[in-house]
Amino acid sequence: MFKGHPKGLFILSLANMGERFGYYTMLAIFVLFIQAKFGFTSSQTSDIFGIFLAAVYFLPLFGGIIADKWLGYGKTIVIGITVMFIGYFLLAIPTGTDLAAKLAMFGSLTLIALGTGLFKGNVQALVGNLYDDPRYSSKRDLAFSIFYMCINIGAFFAPSAATAVTNFFLSRDGLTYKAQIPSLAHQLLDGTITAEGTVQLTDLAASQGYVAGENIQSLNEFGQLYIEKLSGAYNWGFGVACLSLIVSMAIFVAFRKTYKAADVTAAQQAKAEKEGHSETHVVELTKSQVKERITALCLVFAVVIFFWMSFHQNGLTMTFFARDYTEKAVDGASRLWFSLPAMIFIIVAFYGLLNVFQSKEKRSKTIAAIVAVAGIACVVAYYFIALGKGVMEIGPEIFQQFNPFFIIVLTPVILAFFTKLASKGKEPSAPRKIGIGMLVAAIGFTVLMVGSFGLAAPSTLAGTGGVSETLVSSNWLIGTYFTLTIAELFLSPMGLSFVSRVAPPKYKGLMQGGWLAATAIGNYLVAIIGKLWDHLQLWQLWAVLVVCCLISAIFIFSIMKRLERVTANA
Repeated sequence: MFKGHPKGLFILSLANMGERFGYYTMLAIFVLFIQAKFGFTSSQTSDIFGIFLAAVYFLPLFGGIIADKWLGYGKTIVIGITVMFIGYFLLAIPTGTDLAAKLAMFGSLTLIALGTGLFKGNVQALVGNLYDDPRYSSKRDLAFSIFYMCINIGAFFAPSAATAVTNFFLSRDGLTYKAQIPSLAHQLLDGTITAEGTVQLTDLAASQGYVAGENIQSLNEFGQLYIEKLSGAYNWGFGVACLSLIVSMAIFVAFRKTYKAADVTAAQQAKAEKEGHSETHVVELTKSQVKERITALCLVFAVVIFFWMSFHQNGLTMTFFARDYTEKAVDGASRLWFSLPAMIFIIVAFYGLLNVFQSKEKRSKTIAAIVAVAGIACVVAYYFIALGKGVMEIGPEIFQQFNPFFIIVLTPVILAFFTKLASKGKEPSAPRKIGIGMLVAAIGFTVLMVGSFGLAAPSTLAGTGGVSETLVSSNWLIGTYFTLTIAELFLSPMGLSFVSRVAPPKYKGLMQGGWLAATAIGNYLVAIIGKLWDHLQLWQLWAVLVVCCLISAIFIFSIMKRLERVTANA
């Protein structure tokens, strides 16, 4: 899996992993932060979340143009990291809740989106350029799968980091996280709280050690205090992103020689050829070929819009579902899935077992077996010694770790599956894999739809803090994340590889930006689904996503012959 690749792949993957760790740490708590701090409704939160995600993924279109025409990939990436750092730093600074504070937050988000636009697509273009070398061209799909796995290693640690930082700074003020308190506190301060809500908030304040007339003057004082301290704890979580970007910049700059040869745009390559400084040649396509390739790419972009609209509900409605409808504590073996050390041991054990079957040399098999046994032993020891008995409280953001965890575990399995099919001449083309991914995504939301039958509509819960009295097993969300991860592995890394292979040489940065722009449109549509949160039954909300995924799958299979022809000729 990792053999036979240029060193630049691993350097670019590590640099991107550092940036993604910071981004997903921020994203894990973002909607919780803006609702807790500013009291935004689910509709307002959906708008902000959707527009921000859209900007993050749309601006790489312009970042690609800037790199292709003027600055080149490396310089554009360095500027992007710098701009992102400033954005995260400003977001980490505590503010009030007035108009100036809101404008400061929006300014920070704008800088993060601009920086990401200069960074993200151009890193992917560099990876693609590494595999234009005939020595490595056959490993392009595998390379993007490895690159994608590294993204998710960063994303895997992000929710736990966000949770740990938030809980640490809350505990310093003698507080613990309770999902209902921010909503009820804002209702109290706005004068919209019900009598039932007042009783509930009074009980919650007492559970935090605050009793009116004893250590607080009024319930209002507690509400303001909790909002201030919780928001401040989230600010520290955003600060983690600043540190991760420093690491990312250091890796990218220090090891530039490993990818320097690939840091050349088509325009720079053509100039070097003209001056006689290049031994390689830029392939010139006819206008008809360029048009055919760009048309094929745009058709694929249209399909993936609806995948990302569905998939990125993990940061919005699926986080709402985790907060309002999913159990708040787990016991027994279930606690292993919510413990970062335990999950790391599980990954170690899994990769050990995998290498036992994949290694060809006896010595390698023995080492892999030892690693597997050690990993399993650590899981067992951690369960009985560290976790002990009792229950473990879980926060809503922690569920976002399951997607990257499953990416890390399932990537080698999916790749082995594709390799087996390829050996028999039956491996699906990249466009066909994307279509299959859309079908699997529909199954994923069907799981969540079934788990939501019989639950109260969100609109009926607002008066009591928004949290349902009936809480479902965490396994419903975990099962959905598992299925969506399989869909993602069929679609996203294969899509990146498809764009890298098919994009005309003069428009590589632009087309990588186009893939991300399609993602951006899907991300904006995330907000449309979020707006339905207060207007539909839960099962109906997920049914909308099932239908969108099925329609997209039908469309891409209807144009499959055209897409596969272009792929074969690229």
